[in-house]
Amino acid sequence: MTKAIVCRDTGGPEVMKLEEVTVGDPGEGQIRLRQTVAGVNFIDTYHRSGLYAVPKPFTPGMEGVGVVEAVGAGVHGLKAGDRVCYGNGPLGGYAEARLIPAASVVKLPAELDDRQIGGAMLRGLTVWYLLRSLHQLKAGETVLFHAAAGGVGLIFCQWAKALGATVIGTVGSADKAALARAHGCEHVILYKEQDFVAEVKRLTGGAGVRVVYDGVGKDTFFKSLDCLGKRGLMVSFGNASGPSPAIEVGLLAPKGSLFVTRPTLNDYVGVRADMERACAEFFGMVTSGAVKLAVGQAFALADAARAHAALQARATTGSTILTI
Repeated sequence: MTKAIVCRDTGGPEVMKLEEVTVGDPGEGQIRLRQTVAGVNFIDTYHRSGLYAVPKPFTPGMEGVGVVEAVGAGVHGLKAGDRVCYGNGPLGGYAEARLIPAASVVKLPAELDDRQIGGAMLRGLTVWYLLRSLHQLKAGETVLFHAAAGGVGLIFCQWAKALGATVIGTVGSADKAALARAHGCEHVILYKEQDFVAEVKRLTGGAGVRVVYDGVGKDTFFKSLDCLGKRGLMVSFGNASGPSPAIEVGLLAPKGSLFVTRPTLNDYVGVRADMERACAEFFGMVTSGAVKLAVGQAFALADAARAHAALQARATTGSTILTI
């Protein structure tokens, strides 16, 4: 028997219970993974709350690091003892051990630490598609990133700076402002004290930004459109404050012939070749030192509910992990 967090219903953090579960032998194309770290992400709270519907009961968690214990039939290139990681699911990360498709994992370079990567894979892959695939961020471009001191934001700011772009970031406190600046955010806006639309216009001489990256959702969506320059791109990739509102497409023309997209990670790394390219580029940025990863908060597996409560209260910075 092994221990895992199980949700038998949806709701608040309290629905997550630590239970004993049975993990069998890996089937065709699977491996059995003994985990050391599981990452905690906003998408986990969407699954837990029911915002994103999944069959019940289920174990949350879309990313982790561990050691291969056994491989199933048809698995090539992996063996027991290999250290691997994953960042695009499937669900089941909040567990001591799990079965997972071999195609979902990649080998982890020896120079990368379990705790670093265990809480950064999903975020790193997200940043990769935001600035390397969905939009090829170029030197000289100026963009707005909401929640710049969050787990995705800190990676994004560093990577964007390495590409020669300028990031304007929004944060909720002076401490988070300092953190964002330390990670490459050129201009920081305290959204509780400043009108971020007015600040963006001031910082860009009225031109607006090329792209807005909005993982906040409901609270920022419409004002974010007003931060864009002509033919600007609005990337609504998260719902931290609630689902983004419906939009009348006719609104986009008078605001400057804008583009709006609602992407998902799987549509950018769901093909194995894309996943391998994304991981290679992400690992390269980390090993080169251009992107530095730090664990902001670590909780025991049994304290997953506390981790979710802290995340939803916006009381976290950087990555949040469960140590196993």
